[in-house]
Amino acid sequence: MKNAQATLYQTNHRINWFQKFLLICSGGNIHILRKTPSEWNKFAGIGGIVFFTALFATLSATYAMFTIFDDIWASIGFGILWGLMIFNLDRYIVSSIKKTGTWWNQILMSIPRLILATFLGIIISKPLELKIFEKEVNKQLNTIIQRNKKDLQTQMSGRILQQSGPFETEKKQISDKIAQYQKSYDSASVELEKEILGKQSNLTSGKVGFGSNAKRKQELKEQRRQDLENYQKQVATRLEYLDKEISKVYSNLETERKSTETFEDKFNGFAARLQALDELGKNSAIIATAAAFIMGLFITLEISPVLVKLISSVGPYDYLLEKTENDFRLYAKEKIEKGNALTDFRIDDFKDQLKT
Repeated sequence: MKNAQATLYQTNHRINWFQKFLLICSGGNIHILRKTPSEWNKFAGIGGIVFFTALFATLSATYAMFTIFDDIWASIGFGILWGLMIFNLDRYIVSSIKKTGTWWNQILMSIPRLILATFLGIIISKPLELKIFEKEVNKQLNTIIQRNKKDLQTQMSGRILQQSGPFETEKKQISDKIAQYQKSYDSASVELEKEILGKQSNLTSGKVGFGSNAKRKQELKEQRRQDLENYQKQVATRLEYLDKEISKVYSNLETERKSTETFEDKFNGFAARLQALDELGKNSAIIATAAAFIMGLFITLEISPVLVKLISSVGPYDYLLEKTENDFRLYAKEKIEKGNALTDFRIDDFKDQLKT
């Protein structure tokens, strides 16, 4: 009976290359799996899930990097690197779950792994969601760009009023002053005309012709004309300076606006697409539901190896794995005990030599 059991444990069954590849992907010990052919299907299924999860992670990261760098080869290289990292992490998550403990211990051991797997599923799903809804995302991106440009124009208008305000105020004051001089001159001209035509008013004599009153009104008109011209000459340089400063404000802000709009037109990176997808989800219940199902699909795909390992019954592989690990523990404990015993013997022998 013992010989039959030894023969059973030492038997190495043949595994084809595809089975071996999936078994390696599952994170199982290939040497133990050779002796437990009844476990191959379970571990091959787990390995297939791990492999395809890594494949989807590669595609996801490649697309995400392409939206950032716009370089296909750099994106492919980073995508492959990311896929390999996810592959190795998933293998570790699955292989670290032991089935030989109590059910409660297995649950406690699986909780952090399930949380990590869920987080990885969300990370993998987001870039693929962007690719699936690419047309809708591009349309929403255009809406966001136009909205940002409108906000930018509003900000620019506010800054124009703020920066050119003092110059505009002073220019208006000068214009009002010129208008007052002009009004005084026009009033003097009207009064002179009334005096010459003999129109009766509080300020005219009512006599037709160019008399003494008309002469005084002519002198007043000339004086007000000179006041107007003198003031216009006096403020001409200042008005020219104010016009230049106002024009400079408009020119600088227009240059800044064009430069900013150029950046806005390139608002199509990864974060911008995530923003567009988020707004699409808020505006459309259908897209929000579809995105939630896609995310749920990848979360399920990511946590399924852990769940399969958790709900499956204890099999020959688990017993052999526990036996192998226990043999090493016993071997290590034995070597430690022997080392301690030899050390104690040497210490006692040294003390005996000192006494003699």
